[in-house]
Amino acid sequence: MKKNILSGLMIAALVISCSKSTSKTETVENPDGTVTSTTTVSESEIGVDTAKINEVKEKTQSRIDEAGDKIDNVAEDAKSKIDATADKTKENLQKAGQDIKTGANKVGNDVKDAAAKGAGKVEEGAKKLKDDLSK
Repeated sequence: MKKNILSGLMIAALVISCSKSTSKTETVENPDGTVTSTTTVSESEIGVDTAKINEVKEKTQSRIDEAGDKIDNVAEDAKSKIDATADKTKENLQKAGQDIKTGANKVGNDVKDAAAKGAGKVEEGAKKLKDDLSK
């Protein structure tokens, strides 16, 4: 897109600046009574060689193409780096999720064991209390 705009502006500037024409009309009355009109059109050029203009145009176009290619390459590299970072982040989050799940399972088992031990002690206490009360 940028290339097309720059090329269009460059060509328009060259076309406008390359030539300038003027016209001059002279009217002369002849001795026999007839009137003769002469129109003279003169074109004055700036003195620029069109071959040089074309050469500059081609060089400019190639430089614009090179700049566009460099921009595209940098953008592609940035996209690749962003994708790699996103993939690594995803892997790290998955690992963290697995670690949390493993830790939660361990905590759950510990809670179950503690609850079972606590329930066993409560039962023992209840038996002792029952024995004490029955005496």
